[in-house]
Amino acid sequence: MAKVKPFRGLRPPVELVEEVQSRPYDVLNSDEARAEAAGNEKSLYHIIRPEIDFPVGTDEHAPEVYQKAAENFAKFQRNGWLVQDDKEQYYIYAQTMNGKTQYGLVVCAYVDDYMNGVIKKHELTRKDKEEDRMKHVRVNDANIEPVFFAFPDNEQLDKLVAEYTAAAPVYDFTAQLDGFRHQLWIIDKDKDITTVTEAFAAMPALYIADGHHRSAAAALVGKEKADNNPNHQGNEEYNYFMAVCFPASQLTIIDYNRVIKDLNGLTEEQFLASLSQNFIVEKKGTEIYKPLALHNFSLYIGGEWYSLTAKPGTYDNADPIGVLDVTISSNLILDKILDIKDLRTSKRVDFVGGIRGLGELKRRVDSGEMVAALALYPVSMKQLTDIADTGNIMPPKTTWFEPKLRSGLVIHKLS
Repeated sequence: MAKVKPFRGLRPPVELVEEVQSRPYDVLNSDEARAEAAGNEKSLYHIIRPEIDFPVGTDEHAPEVYQKAAENFAKFQRNGWLVQDDKEQYYIYAQTMNGKTQYGLVVCAYVDDYMNGVIKKHELTRKDKEEDRMKHVRVNDANIEPVFFAFPDNEQLDKLVAEYTAAAPVYDFTAQLDGFRHQLWIIDKDKDITTVTEAFAAMPALYIADGHHRSAAAALVGKEKADNNPNHQGNEEYNYFMAVCFPASQLTIIDYNRVIKDLNGLTEEQFLASLSQNFIVEKKGTEIYKPLALHNFSLYIGGEWYSLTAKPGTYDNADPIGVLDVTISSNLILDKILDIKDLRTSKRVDFVGGIRGLGELKRRVDSGEMVAALALYPVSMKQLTDIADTGNIMPPKTTWFEPKLRSGLVIHKLS
C-alpha cells in the first residue's frame, strides 16, 4: 500500500510566484535557462540551473556550481522569496493545456515505497544522471523540484479536489512561454488531510510518469541519510520526497519521435525498399502525415511523407514490450536497417517530444541536420501501467508527458 504524508511546503509569496517559478531543469539547456532568467534574480533557475551565475561554458557539474545552488537557495529563503508554511498540509496543483485541466495532489511519497516497488518504474535510469540529482538534493537538503506520479482513479479524492478547487486558488497564472495555466490550492483541514493519507494507503501502487532520475535520486539520498544517522527513527523528513500525483485517466501521453542523421550507407531508394520487407509503405506527399493508430508510423525523407504500417507477424501482441511501437521501430528500422543498436548512446539518432509538432521533424530534415524523421503513435496510460505492473521496462525515449510540472511552486525541505 502507498504511504504518503503532508508536509510544510516552502513556497513563494503570491506576488512573487511568477518571478520564482520555472520550467523543470531537464527540459532546457544552460543557454536557454540563462536567457529565461535574464534580469530576474528571483528565478528558480539560479537554484536548479546555477551554472547561469558563472561564465558561459562553465561545467554544470563542477563542485562550485552545486555549492552555488545551495547559496542561492539560502538567499531565496533569507530574502523572503521562499517562505515555509507553518503547518503540514497537502496541496492541489492544476494544469490546463488546450482547454483540458488535470488536477494533481502534491504529497510526500515514502522512500521505502520506491525501494520495495510500491512506487513502480517503467524506465531505466543512468547512474551519471542519478548522481547529478543526488548531489543537488544533498547540497540543498531539499527536493527543489517534484516528481510526477500517476495513481489509480479514486472517487473520494476526486470529490475532495472538486470541493477545494471550487474556491479561489492561492496561485493562478498562465506561463508566458507556452500559454499553459497553473493553479495551486492548499488542503489544510485536518479531516481532509486524513482523507488524502488514508486514500493513498488503500492504493496498491503509484506509478512514475515523469522524473525517473529525480525519483531515484530523492529516494537514494533519503536512504543514505537514514543509513548515516545512528539515531534514525523512521519518521524523519528525509524518509519522504515530494511528488505531484495525478489520476491516471487525466493524463495525456504524447508522441516521442526520432530524427536520424544518416542511412547507414543506403540511398533513399534502398532504404525505402528495405522498409517494405516489414512495413506497408505508402507515399503521402509533401503535406505532414501524422500516424493514425498503433503500429502506423510516419516517415519524412527527401521532402516527402510516407505512411509505414507494420505487417502482421512483425510483432507479438502477447509481449507487452514487443508490441510497443517504439520497440517495433527500434528493432525493424533503427537496428535492422540502420545499425543503430543503443538509443541511449548513439549519436546517429535524436529525439523530439511531440509537443514541438511534426513540423519540427520536417524542419530538422529540411535543414540538412538530419536525413530522415520517424513519428510514432503515442503510448497509452494502460500500456504504461501494464508494463510497470509486470516489472518490465520500456525502451528509452518512449513517453512524453505534457504539460510539464512547473518548478518552484512548492519545495520540500528534508530537515
